[in-house]
Order: sequence, then structure tokens, then C-alpha cells
Amino acid sequence: QVQLVESGGGLVQAGGSLRLSCAASGRTFSSYSMGWFRQAPGKEREFVAAISWSGGSTEYVDSVKGRFTISRDNAKYTMYLQMNSLKPEDTAVYYCARRRGYMLGTARSENEYGYWGQGTQVTVSS
Repeated sequence: QVQLVESGGGLVQAGGSLRLSCAASGRTFSSYSMGWFRQAPGKEREFVAAISWSGGSTEYVDSVKGRFTISRDNAKYTMYLQMNSLKPEDTAVYYCARRRGYMLGTARSENEYGYWGQGTQVTVSS
């Protein structure tokens, strides 16, 4: 059973930074692409960023390009999301997820992900 645990959320002022972490159980971490999603109050969960199993390919939703950076450390079974220049509209619960399928590329659709963390709250004040 794969477990994903997010951490690093919190309250920050607009323009500030946070670094989210997603720790995965199991030695198969390095064989699966991973992603970050977020859900703001009253809204559907949306794709934020994804990284391939090797770390060589990444993709982002347009609203975070140039501000957020996704990365991973396969030796530590951990994925990260560095969030800079945060805006109030970034306020949401952030979830990490592991993609279905061994050694497949990145994906934006929730349906492509089979394991999810419990989420971590990010609140950006204006």
C-alpha cells in the first residue's frame, strides 16, 4: 500500500514563499510520475504541477508558471513544490498524488492518479 504524506503548508503573506513536501512510502517511488493538485473553497480540485518519474520532465498550470517549481529526490522518496511570489488566489488545500502506470510521463488529469495524500492547507493573506 502506497502512502503519501504532505507537509509544509501554512499561513503566509502575499509575496511570500512556502515549500511543500510529499513523502512517499515504498521503494517504487522512483518509477512513477507524481503531481500536485489543489482545491480552493467552493471550487473543484485543479492540477498544479507534475514531474516525470526521472525528474527530467515537468509541467505546470499557466497560473503558477514562473512562480512554482516542482522537484523530486528519488533517494529520499520525496517530492517538493517550491512556491514563490504567492498570491491570495493560491490559497487552497494542496494534494500530492502518484500517477497510475509504471514509468509513464506526466499527466494533468486527476483520473491518471491512483494514490493521494491527505492534503496540506496553504493560506495566503493579502
